[in-house]
Amino acid sequence: REKGYCVVNVDSTICLEEPRISPYIAQMKSVISPILNLDTGSISIKATTTEKMGFTGRGEGIGALASVLLKLIPCPASQS
Repeated sequence: REKGYCVVNVDSTICLEEPRISPYIAQMKSVISPILNLDTGSISIKATTTEKMGFTGRGEGIGALASVLLKLIPCPASQS
């Protein structure tokens, strides 16, 4: 916001074997929504596994991917 951008939407994927987080996705969206000033429909959170492969499959950690669309907010003429 300080640099003149706003978040339009967020798409995220969390990779983990356990615990199952799908029951908590709606709650996670409702927590993130006011922080980013977005409605929950503009926030996507998905969960997947790595089919027991790699460090996430062995339960040694989790992975997360996120993509965020930003929009440049035009400055009012008095601030140009």
